[in-house]
Amino acid sequence: MFSTSLTVNDLLFLLEGAWVTLQLTVWSILLGSLAGLLFGLLRALLPRASLPLAWLLDVFRSVPLLIQFVLFNSLKSIAGLDLGAFAVGCIVLGIYAAAYFTEIVRGGVLAVPLSTRRASRSLGLSYLQDLRFIVLPIATRVAFPGWLNLVLGVMKDTALVMWIGIVELLRASQTIVTRIQEPLLVLCIAGLIYYLMSLVVARLGACLERRWQEHD
Repeated sequence: MFSTSLTVNDLLFLLEGAWVTLQLTVWSILLGSLAGLLFGLLRALLPRASLPLAWLLDVFRSVPLLIQFVLFNSLKSIAGLDLGAFAVGCIVLGIYAAAYFTEIVRGGVLAVPLSTRRASRSLGLSYLQDLRFIVLPIATRVAFPGWLNLVLGVMKDTALVMWIGIVELLRASQTIVTRIQEPLLVLCIAGLIYYLMSLVVARLGACLERRWQEHD
């Protein structure tokens, strides 16, 4: 007969860790999306002038995220910055997301046909009006699937914040495993929670895409 030492309090502890994971995801994606949108537009519209920015973002895309967490956490202490572990996690994940979202936005903007932009200008639209009413709406639809995948990726990458002392879902599951010595059960439950959170995000994204298609 199946028996386990897992308690209701353990399940609640896992849900608390999942809540921290969601908060980290939301704040880092918000920061990464705003910065990535600005940087992506600069990279698409001013490619040569924004080359130094491209090189800097390449660093954040190339260096493993775990190393970025450890380095930023150490530099924070050296610089005397009064930032908690949660703030550090959000900042590092946000910069990491911005580095990837920049290229997603740049690809979306460059996907707008040049003939479409010329047609809008011939109709009397100014450069900013063309950017606002023509380029950005089209680029948004092109970039949305990439942005959605980025959200799901960042949600999983939040597991790395355990190395700077944040108790998110994976850290919570490891704490429970250490106590009751039932890794298979606990990690299956943690994996199920990750799956359910990702499924909700993916379904919401699919619903939004369907609504766009209905209004085409």
